[in-house]
Amino acid sequence: MLKDTFGRIHNYLRISLTDNCNLRCFYCMPEEDYAFTPQQQLMQADEIGQLAQLFVEQGVTKIRLTGGEPLVRKDAPAIIEKLAQLPVELHMTTNGIRIDDMLPQIVAAGFKSINISLDTLRPERFLQITRRNYYARVRANIDLLLQHAIPTKINMVVMKGVNDDEILDFVALTKDNPLEVRFIEFMPFSGNRWTSNQVLTYADILASVRTQYAVQPQSPGPNDTAKAFSIVGHQGRIAMISTMSAPFCAGCNRIRLTADGKLKNCLFSAHETDLLTSLRAGGDVLPLIHENIRSKAQALGGQLNENFENIDTDFLKNRSMITIGG
Repeated sequence: MLKDTFGRIHNYLRISLTDNCNLRCFYCMPEEDYAFTPQQQLMQADEIGQLAQLFVEQGVTKIRLTGGEPLVRKDAPAIIEKLAQLPVELHMTTNGIRIDDMLPQIVAAGFKSINISLDTLRPERFLQITRRNYYARVRANIDLLLQHAIPTKINMVVMKGVNDDEILDFVALTKDNPLEVRFIEFMPFSGNRWTSNQVLTYADILASVRTQYAVQPQSPGPNDTAKAFSIVGHQGRIAMISTMSAPFCAGCNRIRLTADGKLKNCLFSAHETDLLTSLRAGGDVLPLIHENIRSKAQALGGQLNENFENIDTDFLKNRSMITIGG
């Protein structure tokens, strides 16, 4: 069991497969000419399998694959196949571009859900945000997932003055599709030029939705990060992830393994534990894992102020979002 000093049990592991991506979203990877981690410094497929197995033995019951973009790895099918053999729920967050290429492996692995990162429903704005022209393919691949009855969620990072005028358009997607649209508050990471006045809060988003839709709050689970709402007459539902305005740290059960084998006990933690170097040296990584979990701060990595308007990003010590893995 992976338990911290605040009594939180960690049974949800997010594994980043790579910091590479086929998009260039400004809030995630701010520089076009980004220096990706060399291949030899990334966890290899068998190393991912070894570490995942160890975490499962310590009580992990859910694994989510992230990136960068996890499906740009050439050995992603082999990794997916390996992890699908473990007694865990397997999930993935992806930008959706390569879903069609890997659909057979996705179906065979029995993913419990797939989250598609999509911040706009307008092709021209998609190009502006991502600096790539893949909008039509992403939308087609969302339809492909739905056709194969794979539980699908859409993650929309809401940013004032960028895409906040599309909230109701995203809600409309849930009318005739069994989708969950998740509205995510804009969060600060190294290099993403975050400012508090760009944050549209959970309360603001919900107020916008209620101007047109009747919504009903759903009962949350003990470890839920999202505040979910059903909508009268809709097949799908919406949810809000209120990291900045209403943190949910008390029920956190998540840990993150970066693509280069570093364990982070919080998305915002400055501290990391190098598991990969020890693994390659034949060392015992289990004590390192437990030490990392015990060092977890009570909230927000011990770095952020719960009043997000007072956060000074100049003093924030963290990676860029793409090197953490979301």
